[in-house]
Amino acid sequence: MGLFNLFKKNTPPKTETKAEIITDIGGFSPWSGDSYSSDIYRGAIDAIARNFAKVKGSHVVTYDDTKKTPGDQQINQILQVSPNPYMSAYDLWYKMVTHLYLYNNSFAYLQKTDQGQLLGIYPINARHVDFLADPTGDLFLKFLFSNGKDYILPYADIVHLRRHFNENDLLGDPNNAIMGTLELAHNQDEGMTNSIQSSANIRGILQFTGQLAGPKLKEKKEEFINDYMGVSNNGGIAMLDTTMEYTPINSTPVNIDDAQIKAIKTKIYDYLGISESIVNSSYTEDEWAATYESVIEPIATQLSLEMTCKVFTKKEQSFGNSILFESGRLQFSSNATKVNLIKELLPMGILSLNDAREILNLPSIEGGEKRLTSLNYVNADKADQYQLQEDKTQ
Repeated sequence: MGLFNLFKKNTPPKTETKAEIITDIGGFSPWSGDSYSSDIYRGAIDAIARNFAKVKGSHVVTYDDTKKTPGDQQINQILQVSPNPYMSAYDLWYKMVTHLYLYNNSFAYLQKTDQGQLLGIYPINARHVDFLADPTGDLFLKFLFSNGKDYILPYADIVHLRRHFNENDLLGDPNNAIMGTLELAHNQDEGMTNSIQSSANIRGILQFTGQLAGPKLKEKKEEFINDYMGVSNNGGIAMLDTTMEYTPINSTPVNIDDAQIKAIKTKIYDYLGISESIVNSSYTEDEWAATYESVIEPIATQLSLEMTCKVFTKKEQSFGNSILFESGRLQFSSNATKVNLIKELLPMGILSLNDAREILNLPSIEGGEKRLTSLNYVNADKADQYQLQEDKTQ
């Protein structure tokens, strides 16, 4: 069953009116100024998306604000493995984060049963989006797709992620602030290409000593250009007879130094909140930790809250149901850090044997849920009793 077949089952509201809160918006068109064609911008977005796509989404039930138990396995299967028949969970989150950084708005449709049970998640890549409301005030989204079809879906069934959420009441602001820098990056590439091409060509004035008619003169010029002015003239040498005289024109190609290229890259990376080491995968442990906390974790928090609100009813949420996205930050830590962490936490009973093995990227073992505790630690209440007992004996 295709994505559009899913939408056919969703009937639009009987009466459509623009919501008062968005009367001045006029909808949303995901135009990025072709920023994805920039190798620097695309590489940076790819680094964010491929790292975020490794997060693990889970349905958890929280009791007493502290105890968490695994939730519905069908929901976890959708979040962690197969959100729909056409892509894996990695593909879904990668696509949504890519849209988020290209357009500052990212949409996905939650397919549900009539009883509200989650069946699948489908990313939406529409050419235009309009916000609508029925007379009761419920919001709907009208998506216009590249095939010319449009569909109206309840906003309650749409996962909506936003970035640069400032001026608009419902949408993230466009990436206008970085477009000038992306244009400079494009001009740099064009300048380097033109510089290479110009250095391979002969430039000058070709003068014929004899009298030639206009068509014949043009023919001779074209013949000279085809023979000597192309890139195929590897030697850069032209052969002339006594009927021709060539005066070269010296042109010095403009070279773009490394400092200029680095300055453009830095502006783009700063705008996206990452460093070059993250893009080229040369980051240190501390650099990754900073990126996780400033880039990956905020998206995970936003997605967790949005999915919780859209998957579960208010009543279900009140009973502790939520969607949690998290990533094992320790998998990027050095072996020394992992070993020290296990050495400190395992004797305190904070980690089980399987928890420790997972940190070291080792498979679980039977009985690995057992927790070990050092005899050097004692319950605080019993410590008080022990101290009082000592006082009595003295």
